[in-house]
Amino acid sequence: MKKKGRFILFALSEFGEWLKHNHFHRVIHLIQNHHTFIPDYSHFKGNNHFVLLDRMENAHFQRGFSEIAQNLTTFPDGTIAVCRSLDKIPAGIKGANQNGICLENVGNFDRGADTMSAAQKEAIIQLNALLCTKFGLTSHTDTIVYHHWYDLITGVRTNGSGTTKSCAGTNFFGGNTIEAAEAQFIPLIEQALSATVTSGTHGYPPPLRTGEVTAFNLNVRIGPSASSRVVKTLPKGIIVPIFEERDGWYRIHPGEPHWVNGRYMR
Repeated sequence: MKKKGRFILFALSEFGEWLKHNHFHRVIHLIQNHHTFIPDYSHFKGNNHFVLLDRMENAHFQRGFSEIAQNLTTFPDGTIAVCRSLDKIPAGIKGANQNGICLENVGNFDRGADTMSAAQKEAIIQLNALLCTKFGLTSHTDTIVYHHWYDLITGVRTNGSGTTKSCAGTNFFGGNTIEAAEAQFIPLIEQALSATVTSGTHGYPPPLRTGEVTAFNLNVRIGPSASSRVVKTLPKGIIVPIFEERDGWYRIHPGEPHWVNGRYMR
């Protein structure tokens, strides 16, 4: 681990431990995936992580931001930087920041530009999986999103129509469309999640079993009671791990008190 100012640079394994042992108060529903476009691979020298982060922050200052826009950054060597606190709303995607975490991946991943390194590819997959585990999210295009899917002017999710960026890149894990993400990105995150919960790695126990949500919008509560506060909802058809059963309620997160009513699970 290395630190400069608010920036903290981790190896992938170090970041997993840091994330596990820190608690955050903001409700997270979305993981945003971006590419920096500039800087790209030609700007990365292997040891200038903080230089690039400083330059990105200065560029964001010039755009009127109070600090760097993204919460997290991955680099071509597979390292991960914590930039803006995860408890702070990012300035990543208009219309999707309030309950989002912004991930910037250094590189230009449009077709004909940078070829993503194996180390960065693994870091991006594992980072998305770690965040899903930490915040009790499922690996799905409703929770793991690209900037390209949101209109830049209205902030409405259009799935790529209207006024959009190519971000996270027209060649990001095979493309920036919903179909490409579902075929070539989400399955890799699901594999990482399955490996984690099956082996009980990252200090969490393996699940008892899995369940499928049968309600159209199933409330996730902070306790096994209908009077407990709702922290988020799950869409119908989502498969979730079950770590504990109590009086007809299921805990669906390995480390956080996220409970659902078992009547709406199959």
